[in-house]
Amino acid sequence: MRQSPLVGLPSDRKQIGPHPFQAVGEKYLRAVVDGAGCLPLMIPSLSPPLDLRAVLAHLDGLLLTGAYSNIEPHHYSDEPSWDGNPHDPARDATTLGIVPLAIEMGVPVLALCRGCQEVNVALGGTLYQKVHEQPGLDDHRENPDDPLDAQYAPSHPIDLAPGGLLARIAGAPVAHVNSLHGQGLRTLGRGLVVEATARDGLVEAVRLDDPGPFLLAVQWHPEWRVGENPFYLGIFQAFAAACRERAKQRT
Repeated sequence: MRQSPLVGLPSDRKQIGPHPFQAVGEKYLRAVVDGAGCLPLMIPSLSPPLDLRAVLAHLDGLLLTGAYSNIEPHHYSDEPSWDGNPHDPARDATTLGIVPLAIEMGVPVLALCRGCQEVNVALGGTLYQKVHEQPGLDDHRENPDDPLDAQYAPSHPIDLAPGGLLARIAGAPVAHVNSLHGQGLRTLGRGLVVEATARDGLVEAVRLDDPGPFLLAVQWHPEWRVGENPFYLGIFQAFAAACRERAKQRT
């Protein structure tokens, strides 16, 4: 694996007993290995953050994962956070700072669920804190009492932008994806264009407008059983191709 492209994954800061821990979900690590053929490296979300420019200089790609926490709303609006909303300020500081640097330095980015929201906020966009309370929008949350295979099963169709990256990967104008998110994209960040929308109109995926480095952000979880879903696998393979190109340039 020494010659494999290096993909960094910012971690979650979790309190376990009296001590804080740094954690990355194993399903994301496995998807980097099995879906992209790359070597995953955890980026600790510390406070204050690491020298993120120095970190990115050693990486060929950046994967922003999903998480149980939500971005603190003061980063994108003057709305108060709702009572009980789980937050991770250390992760916010790391991810919201690393996205514009990755674009500047030409590091490919694949962002999933919370990561999609991080990309949007880092580039000046806003979020719905509770999608299910917005008039005309559906409830995009999973049932936490369901087994994991049911939670991550295809939940609804998305319409793919004609001629877009996802449409090319899918080879079709429509795909079916899982849905496990309470927040969602409201206004788009700078330089982002829509790649997919749900039938209720909610933006489900964005990419960085051309010309620019590879940046694809999706609201669903393509890392789940990535080898069993050709569309999900195609997303990781497209990311991997960009990482390999970056590795060539870096070396």
